[in-house]
Amino acid sequence: MRPTTMNLPLVAPGLVAGVDEAGRGPLAGPVVAAAVILDPRRRIRGIRDSKQLTATQREDLAVKIRRSAIAWSVAWADVEEIDCLNILEATHLAMRRALMGLHVAPAHVQIDGNRCPSFSGLQFNCTFEAIIDGDALRSCIGAASILAKVKRDAMMVELDQLYPQYGFAGHKGYGTPQHCEMLENLGPSIIHRRSFEPVRLAALRITA
Repeated sequence: MRPTTMNLPLVAPGLVAGVDEAGRGPLAGPVVAAAVILDPRRRIRGIRDSKQLTATQREDLAVKIRRSAIAWSVAWADVEEIDCLNILEATHLAMRRALMGLHVAPAHVQIDGNRCPSFSGLQFNCTFEAIIDGDALRSCIGAASILAKVKRDAMMVELDQLYPQYGFAGHKGYGTPQHCEMLENLGPSIIHRRSFEPVRLAALRITA
């Protein structure tokens, strides 16, 4: 469930990897991260922040990204890790795993956000840069946001088959009114993040 590689990646001087995540805010499911090294010779039109795209547009672009990128990797941290570490540290863990999954080592890594996670344990040396709104400003980060979002959505659709009463296929674990109503009526499932306050309170109400 947590893709990594133990093979040393090929060195790629001058290449930049973009890193982004999907799923920090939901009440259930994993947080997913992706790392992408785009090929500057194979431009992909339409890449931008995944939140600005429809599901169909994201899926179409994800196919093009996986086909054209020099390297890409998707990884995640599961609910147990989120509850144990906190969502920020679990997100950073997923990002490290995504970078470790690359078969090409970038010279520079650009990360969406205002801070860089610790990348101790990486099998290659590179520089890091945090960019606020990077998924809208850098194509490589936008590509990573698309791959992460597409993967996480697919995972939540699969989880919906195991827990159909919560409607995960529709809201993907976010705190929509429908989801909150089901959470209040049924209590949390094993894929809910019990460290998140609405889930914790719902669990207390069910056991009271």
